[in-house]
Amino acid sequence: MNNIITINQLEKTYISKGETLTILKDLSLLVPEGQKVIVVGESGSGKSTLLNIIAGIDSATKGTVIAGDWNISELKEKDLTDYRANFLGLVFQFHYLLKDFTALENVFLPAYMKGLSKKEAIEKAKVLLEDVGLADRMTHLPNELSGGERQRVAVARALINDPKLILADEPTGNLDPANATMISDLLFSMVEKHKKTLILVTHDSKIAQKGDVCYSIKDGKLVTL
Repeated sequence: MNNIITINQLEKTYISKGETLTILKDLSLLVPEGQKVIVVGESGSGKSTLLNIIAGIDSATKGTVIAGDWNISELKEKDLTDYRANFLGLVFQFHYLLKDFTALENVFLPAYMKGLSKKEAIEKAKVLLEDVGLADRMTHLPNELSGGERQRVAVARALINDPKLILADEPTGNLDPANATMISDLLFSMVEKHKKTLILVTHDSKIAQKGDVCYSIKDGKLVTL
């Protein structure tokens, strides 16, 4: 099986007011296609930093990150935009839905912006919203949806451009326990159904058990749990 992610000797150091803080050090990771990877760790351990580097939102101090055919460390801003639009689906703790747009519009817009016709983008978005159980909520604005429903829209939006890799950063962090269970079950079932690779960061031990492999970040390195 091919590796979709290859990280080699990654280091991330922040310098603030003359002080140096190394969050990630000599971190290496191989993720085969189709694997569901969970990363847990204390707050400030570098979980989200790792995800942000894979997403091209943050840059590494040293080391290489290869995602598919993309060498993240060498990409210019325009190439990073293409990489995120074509290769990644992102789900965050906060849904980041556009408040003046309906659930349907929030989901179809990334596909429309990528070049799909409006009709095709809408049809694709409708199928995904039905998949996540929101067939009857498509015309609702984000403020008319519950927290769990907004995260379902975010999951559908993450899948609209048929990405190879889904990155999820604390996707249930803002939800009550019942909704957290529902969203994590939904995310894993959608990843399975659409044959995606998943890297998920969480502090929730119940979610951590659902992955194929679970790592913790300790002293800047990944430790298998």
